[in-house]
Amino acid sequence: MPRIAVLPGDGIGPEVINEGLKVLNAIESKYGVDFQEDMYPFGGVAIDKTGDPYPAETQAACLKSDAVLLGAVGGPKWDSLPGSKRPEAGLLDLRKSMGVYANLRPAVLYGPLKDSSPLKPEIIGDGLDVLVIRELTGGIYFGQRGREMVEDGYRAYDTEVYSTHEIKRIAKVAFEAAMKRRKKVTSVDKANVLESSRLWRETVEEVAKDYPEVTLEHLYVDNASMQLIKNPHQFDVIVTGNMFGDILSDEVSMLTGSIGMLPSASLRDDKVGIYEPVHGSAPDIAGTRKANPLATILSVAMMLRYSFDMEDAARDIEKAVVSVLEKGYRTSDIMQEGMTLVSTVEMGDLVVKEIRG
Repeated sequence: MPRIAVLPGDGIGPEVINEGLKVLNAIESKYGVDFQEDMYPFGGVAIDKTGDPYPAETQAACLKSDAVLLGAVGGPKWDSLPGSKRPEAGLLDLRKSMGVYANLRPAVLYGPLKDSSPLKPEIIGDGLDVLVIRELTGGIYFGQRGREMVEDGYRAYDTEVYSTHEIKRIAKVAFEAAMKRRKKVTSVDKANVLESSRLWRETVEEVAKDYPEVTLEHLYVDNASMQLIKNPHQFDVIVTGNMFGDILSDEVSMLTGSIGMLPSASLRDDKVGIYEPVHGSAPDIAGTRKANPLATILSVAMMLRYSFDMEDAARDIEKAVVSVLEKGYRTSDIMQEGMTLVSTVEMGDLVVKEIRG
């Protein structure tokens, strides 16, 4: 029986995870499959329970699982803790321990939500479909860091480090994805300033030689952030390093109208992955039933596609989400005039109803 480690986390994490599991259970019934779904503490709640954001029990379970379904972590309650003890440190440790290096964030603006995008209609057109592929286990987030005393206080440093191997494997993921899409890769770096970016660019160009059908372009990160607003349709697959990907993927998410709509998958070379919504823990709305569960539900679809080879089931979920939106149902973050406002739980129920037919 395939095993899924479920890490609800903090804030709205448990609420959206509940709806994701509800949808997964509907898929189990429809397709006659069974998953073993076990919950474990992670993030701030794990700190409160064990003093560690990624306890040994949770780590052992994740390493034995076929997939991890994650809610969200963090909140002001833990902001004063040292960096290595904060919930976000657990997230980095989770990715590192599982060896997931490729973060896939599809930014899709569905037709029924076109009016939710902050871009003008003439820019957004009929919708948007951009795939951001972010390198996840290297770069400045994992380089050497520290503080040292100087005359007037402290000096802090964080080190950006990338190897040829790390760049090659993420570039290959991007080109493989582009071959199944519109066959264009945009590599984003800062090669006019950073030596790590110069190696990045050189290595991506080498990998591109194996994919002559794919068009490759390079953009500096500052220009890329501008072009995403000016003309998002020029992009198909964007591949970039850890920090730039962190920033640009959130920018792309807002072009779709709400970060509450964006799923993500973090993968390694086998089929094991971590699946989570792009949004944070949103502690200000936790418990109010306002959270949008669709990003988590769409993350479940990605899990079925990438970890369990259940393409038809993944498409069932995606079609159900579109159908619910077409019928005018909205959570508060995507609410529009003339639509029907629903709660977190109600949105999950509506998606399940569509799946069951």
